[in-house]
Amino acid sequence: MRKGPLIFYGWPILAVAFITMVLGFAIRNTFSVFYPAIVEEFGWGRGDTALMFSITVITYGLMAPVAGKLVDRFGPRLVLSVGACIMGGGLALCSLATTQWQFYLVYGVIVAIGLSMAGWTPLTTIISNWFFKRRGLAFGILAAGFGASLVSASVAQFLISSFGWQATYVIMGLSSAVIIVPLCALFMRGSPQEKGLLPDGAPQTSLEPPALDKPQRTTGPEAKWAGTTWTLSRALKTYHFWLLFLIAFLTIGVAEQIGITHQVYFFRDVGYEPMAAANIYSVFGVAFMVGNLCSSFSDRLGREKVFIPSCLLSAGAVSMLFLIKDTSQPWMPFLFAASFGLGIGATAPVFYTTVADLFHGKHFGSIQGTVVLGFSLGGAISPWLAGFLHDKTDSYFVTFLIVFGALVASAVAMWLIAPRKVRPVPR
Repeated sequence: MRKGPLIFYGWPILAVAFITMVLGFAIRNTFSVFYPAIVEEFGWGRGDTALMFSITVITYGLMAPVAGKLVDRFGPRLVLSVGACIMGGGLALCSLATTQWQFYLVYGVIVAIGLSMAGWTPLTTIISNWFFKRRGLAFGILAAGFGASLVSASVAQFLISSFGWQATYVIMGLSSAVIIVPLCALFMRGSPQEKGLLPDGAPQTSLEPPALDKPQRTTGPEAKWAGTTWTLSRALKTYHFWLLFLIAFLTIGVAEQIGITHQVYFFRDVGYEPMAAANIYSVFGVAFMVGNLCSSFSDRLGREKVFIPSCLLSAGAVSMLFLIKDTSQPWMPFLFAASFGLGIGATAPVFYTTVADLFHGKHFGSIQGTVVLGFSLGGAISPWLAGFLHDKTDSYFVTFLIVFGALVASAVAMWLIAPRKVRPVPR
């Protein structure tokens, strides 16, 4: 048997994917600090302004199945590079927007199309091909790129304070495209077979790549599931898929997106200065990254044994927000940010790893993209709804109740899916 390379090429693939995640999602996740600046500039309501973020999320989700199919057909280098150009150019164009419909079109549609082509669906499709036994670790590292994009809020706030929000849009947009495009064009590969390897670094005895949709041979109660060639139509006929779709809607769509969109505004409402609120948000981002990496414990413990406690930790953190009325307890926002970031940060990579465990194969890009659509539906409704409820009640009280309920319901849904009974983690 041939020896494999000294460094498994999957790690450089993962490194490029991580950088793409950081720069791509910084464009979306820094909305929390652009949000107050745009409201102050034009005097619009919070609900109307947050709608641009909602449109971004729903467009991203609608595009996700298409992005998955494009990667399956044309390969990652072309799709990721084109997506980065659309995304970066669209963000730079936001600097010229002066009306709501212009923000809705440029940020809500154009930027979202580019981000979907260079975002989570294509990247997880690629990474799931390269990693099997260490898939939870790989997804955790990839998701840490999303967490790192949250930390960029302080940088974005500094740039906005120094140069204005318009110039900051140009700087961030062009920088992301200039960095992502050459990295993806030079280094990205869709599967280890292109390098004569198998997932996790094992050398192939033959350069003939095995079919990704070939049923796996196994024994035990999971044999029937593992022996199925999963297509999107087959996945849609299982209750596991729809519960995963529900979790995507509630956890990643509702809870996570409300936290990302309205967190800075909430802390400014109770009395914190803009930079202090951005720093709290950055602590959330750091904790989110730690949670992403802790998700790798699911490779040993099982998916639900990490996902369910993470949901409950996040729900407990949200309950702290009911107690924050002013700046008299400055430690509490940081405790919330650390706890919520750690919990919600672990949920997404474990969730998407579960999707890959259950439905990986030749058609995984389409299946993953359709699951992402569930997230986008929740993410489209929730930022606008939170802003609308605040405009009507001058409070985030009802919004926090919704987030708390979404997290608890997601924990119950994962318990019902019970992935340990269907596809136990590989040993």
